[in-house]
Amino acid sequence: MVADPLTARSAVSHVAAADGIALALERWRGERSPSLLFAHGFGQTRHAWNGAARALAAQGYDAVTFDARGHGGSDWVPRGEYHMEQFVDDLLRVASVSTSSDGRRPVMVGASMGGLLGLVAAGEADPDHPPFSALVLVDITPRWETKGVERILGFMRAHPDGFADYDAAASAIEAYLPHRRERKTEAQLKPLLRQGDDGRLHWHWDPALLDGVVAESERYQPQLFQAAARVKVPVLLLSGARSDVVSSHTVDEFLRLVPHARHVSLADATHMVAGDANDAFTNEVASFAETLSRS
Repeated sequence: MVADPLTARSAVSHVAAADGIALALERWRGERSPSLLFAHGFGQTRHAWNGAARALAAQGYDAVTFDARGHGGSDWVPRGEYHMEQFVDDLLRVASVSTSSDGRRPVMVGASMGGLLGLVAAGEADPDHPPFSALVLVDITPRWETKGVERILGFMRAHPDGFADYDAAASAIEAYLPHRRERKTEAQLKPLLRQGDDGRLHWHWDPALLDGVVAESERYQPQLFQAAARVKVPVLLLSGARSDVVSSHTVDEFLRLVPHARHVSLADATHMVAGDANDAFTNEVASFAETLSRS
């Protein structure tokens, strides 16, 4: 019997990265193996996974979410010096504390930036000792559609002075995601915003990220292709049929690089797959994890 997701409970802790940065981690304890490790997209927080983590925890899975450095409850890097290698190291550190009680490495579920970090971590690891037992890539491939990424970055840069109140932030999200039927409530927005010294509400990520990771993204693309070609663990690619970041072209290219990967397109989803179609997304992840637990 599947438990009510609303009854699922989590605990928040912090894990120290190699350079001392504190990473905020949230864990829903379960007994099913392997555990599920969720890595969010650029500019998001671990709360992007709340619906999926609760639902999967209600099915007995051990679910772990965390805030990448510079995001949410994790520390910002001094002087704003962010590089992809730091994020990959952080992901490996969190993976090491997300191992199931039976010793199995977690299934890494990564959206957008989180998925790219997972590819690098898995592809560059010792093939005999992979950091993950499998990968779920959520609407991301080593090559992305530039127009879609520019739209996302445009939204992230659109409010440098923040918002006067939660209602203003909700209106901004509503304009950015017009297909969403429900307007964000203050309770839903609180984990996504922080109050600045100016008294205004700002997104819960370090603005310096836009000048660091984003500026270097094109430089990393050859590394992403090479890493993807070396991934040996089971891979599931979940894409949004209405996404402007992943296309049939980038999916086909990825499947040639990783021929053992399985691809599922979710009809009602844009790039924000879990937010747009959480039930369908959760079902696909649970089904994939079930096949792994039997292997």
